[in-house]
Amino acid sequence: MPAVTLNKDVFERLVGKKLPLEKLKERISYMGTDLESIEENEINVEVFPNRPDMLSEQGFVRAFSTFIGASKGIKRYDVKRSGEKVIIDKSVKNVRPFTACAIVKGLKFNDEKIREIIQIQEKLHVTYGRNRKRVAIGIYPFEKITPPIKFIAKRPEEIKFRPLEGKKEMTGRQILSQHPTGREYAHLLEGLDEYPVFVDANGEVLSMPPIINSHDVGKITENTKEVFIECSGFYFDVLSTCINIIVTALADMGGKIYSMDLIYPDKKTSTPNLAPRKIKTSRDYINKILGLRLNDSEIKKALERMGFNYKKGVVSVPAYRADILHQIDIAEDVAIAYGYDNFKEEPTKVSTIGEPDKFNSFCSKIADVIVGIGMIETNTYCLIDKDMQTKMCSSKMEVIELIDPVSKDYNSLRTWLIPSMLNVLKDNKHNEYPQDIFHIGAVFKRYPSTESGTTENFRLCIALCSQKADFTAIKSVLDYIFKMLDVTYYLEDAEHASFIRGRVGRVMFNNEKIAYVGEISPEVLSNFELTMPVACLELNLTELFRLISE
Repeated sequence: MPAVTLNKDVFERLVGKKLPLEKLKERISYMGTDLESIEENEINVEVFPNRPDMLSEQGFVRAFSTFIGASKGIKRYDVKRSGEKVIIDKSVKNVRPFTACAIVKGLKFNDEKIREIIQIQEKLHVTYGRNRKRVAIGIYPFEKITPPIKFIAKRPEEIKFRPLEGKKEMTGRQILSQHPTGREYAHLLEGLDEYPVFVDANGEVLSMPPIINSHDVGKITENTKEVFIECSGFYFDVLSTCINIIVTALADMGGKIYSMDLIYPDKKTSTPNLAPRKIKTSRDYINKILGLRLNDSEIKKALERMGFNYKKGVVSVPAYRADILHQIDIAEDVAIAYGYDNFKEEPTKVSTIGEPDKFNSFCSKIADVIVGIGMIETNTYCLIDKDMQTKMCSSKMEVIELIDPVSKDYNSLRTWLIPSMLNVLKDNKHNEYPQDIFHIGAVFKRYPSTESGTTENFRLCIALCSQKADFTAIKSVLDYIFKMLDVTYYLEDAEHASFIRGRVGRVMFNNEKIAYVGEISPEVLSNFELTMPVACLELNLTELFRLISE
C-alpha cells in the first residue's frame, strides 16, 4: 500500500478540530487506513490503493472530517468557466489519445504546499496512474503559458526543450536516452514513431507525457499563483477522475477551480466535471450483505459519515471517488462507518465437516504441474474491454456487456482468457524474454435458463512469448499436461480468426471439444503492440474435470 506523510499542523488546521493523540490514532485506524506512526509533526499512514483521493493532506482530511463528524456528506466545489481551450490533435489518437485539463487560480505557494503538490502527483503516478502508463500528470505555472494549448504528436527529432532540472535543450529521443527520468520511463514510448507533447500558442513545449515537464514552463515556484493541470492517457473516464482528485485538493489549499474546453477532432467537452454520480442501493441489500438491521436514517447517517449523500435509495458519490463501482462498495463504506468492532460474533447454526473442493484441488494440481516446467502464474480481472475481446482479437464472438459500466476498461464480462493474457504480455514488453505465463480463471457465456442468464466455467490459458514460440512448443506443453493427468486427447484441424491458419488445432477428449491450441496471428499481435511470436493454449478445465470424473 502507498505510504503518505501528512503534516500534522496542516492536518489539524484543515480538520478544524484537534483530537487527543490516542483518539487521533484510533480514528485514523477505524477509517480503514493503516496508521504507521505519529512522530513530532508527521503523521505516517498507509492508504489502500483503491482510495487515491486520500493520497494528500487535503483528500485525507476531507475523508477524516466527515468520519469524525466535523462535517457531513459531500463537500461541494464551485467550478467556473475559464473559456480557455486545449486542442487535441488527431495525431495523438494512436499514441496517447485522451487528456483531461483544468486551471486553478488564487493559490499561495510555500515550501510546504509545493511538497504537498509533489507528493500527490508522485503518489497518483505510482498507484492510480500505474507508474504513468495509465495516467500521466503535468502541473504547470499558468502565468508562463500562452493559450490555447495544443496536445499533439511529433517526431522525436522535432521535439526540442529543456527537461525539468536539465542543463540544456534536448530532443525527445535524447531525453529518453540521457535524462534520468527519461531513461526510467522510456519503455512507455518504446516503438512509437511520434511522441505526444503539450505546446502553447507560441510553440513553447510544456511537457512530453508521460516522461517529463519543461524546466522553463513546467516548474512550480513560490511565485506561482495559477496552475494548469493536465492528465493524459488512454481512457477518458480515468483521466477525468484523476483531474477531479487534483483540483479538489488544490481548492482545499485555497485555490479556485476553472474548467477548460477540450476540442477533440470529433467532439467537444470540458473538464473538470465535479457533479456527483448516482448509484442505486436499498436498505434490504445493505442489511443482507452486512447482517444488520439498519433503518434508512441510520444508513443515511453512516453514508454521510463516509462523505456521501443519501436519499430514497439513491447514493450521491463524489466525483473524486474512484473506488465506488457497485452498490457492494456502498455497503463496505456503511460497514466502516458502523464500525467493525461493533459487529457481533455469531456461531453458525449448522455443524459440518469440511473437505477440500475436488474441482479446486484439480485446478491446483494443474497449476503445480505448469509451475514445475518454469512458467509464471498471472491473475487478471473478470471484467475486460469488449473491443479487446473482439476487434483486437479479430473475433466476432458474442460477449456479455455491462448495462452501465463505470469505465471502458471494464465494460464486459470475460468470455475467454487469451485477450487478457495478450494484454499482460503487452504490459510487460519492457521485461526480458522469454515470457511464458499461465492463468486459471473464470469465463462467462450467455445461458438463458439460469437465474443470471449466464454460465460460468473455469479455463486454463497458457501463453508462450519468445522468438521460439510456435505450434510445436505450445503443443508439447499440452502433451505434458495430459501425460501428467494420465489421459489421452486427439487433435482436429480447426480455424480461428485469432490464430494463424494451418497452425491451430481443436483439442478433443471423449469426443468433446475442450481446447484451442496454436500460434496467434500477426494481425492480433500488432493490435496488442507485440513484436514477439506468441503461441497459446486455452483449455476448459470445468469440462475436462467433468469428463474425467465420468
